[in-house]
Amino acid sequence: MTLKKVLPYAHELMKEVLKEGDTAIDGTCGNGHDTVFLANLVGETGRVYGFDIQAQAIDSTSDRLREDGMEDRVELIQDSHGSCMNYISTAHLSSLQGAIFNLGYLPGGDKSIVTTPTETIASLEHLFANLNKDGLIVLVIYHGHPGGQEEKNAILDFVSQLDQNSFQVLQYNFLNQRNNPPFVVAIEKLKPENLNRSLRL
Repeated sequence: MTLKKVLPYAHELMKEVLKEGDTAIDGTCGNGHDTVFLANLVGETGRVYGFDIQAQAIDSTSDRLREDGMEDRVELIQDSHGSCMNYISTAHLSSLQGAIFNLGYLPGGDKSIVTTPTETIASLEHLFANLNKDGLIVLVIYHGHPGGQEEKNAILDFVSQLDQNSFQVLQYNFLNQRNNPPFVVAIEKLKPENLNRSLRL
């Protein structure tokens, strides 16, 4: 057996839950790799909503989608993923099955513009309330930059409080890698309960 690196493992998880016709969210478009990956999985009848606060990321993702002929199945939004539910149509909510986030900064972009725990946790709260049963959220957490440790700690504290009867939470990481290696947190929704009832407050 060969252990998968973090990004391939995150994609394998998405393959397990997304199928033709589903709706998926890319919470951090970046350079468009995950957006294209999700668009492939949901197919021509599915829908992907891609979010990023930076115009550079939206433009790069749009170009990549156009090259692959998949722009018609993706809606790109220049806004925080914390506002995701302001954009998803009611028609697509019933098929919301998965979401993926690469937390940190845009590769090749301005390293001072980073995801924040406040916006990320707000996004998770919205998704917990609207994700289908057996739906999956995958977070790839980069934390070696200023602010990264704070976001990492806040997210781990938040998801650790989720009721195990309503959610399964997995952490996948390599323990002997140096320089703050990224890791995966995957959250599976087990039943359609309201978030406030699912958290041990």
